[in-house]
Amino acid sequence: MLAPKDLLDALSGHAARLFSGDTPLPRAEIESQFKALLQSGFSKLDLVSREEFDSQMVVLARTRARLESLEAKVAELESKLNPSEQ
Repeated sequence: MLAPKDLLDALSGHAARLFSGDTPLPRAEIESQFKALLQSGFSKLDLVSREEFDSQMVVLARTRARLESLEAKVAELESKLNPSEQ
């Protein structure tokens, strides 16, 4: 994985080569090459998609709710087991 500064330096170097060509490229070709350049840069980062992030947030929320429920049950069982400690 590249450090953020190294990634930005590499992207800017590639972009400079893309835009400083001897023959001007059509806008669609520049957009296509720039998108490919960005995708290449992003693939070197440890990123997840928005869908994966949202999915993991749902799993985390369910896990937290289940954990809170279990903690409440344990506390209830402990109070029944040792009523003199309250």
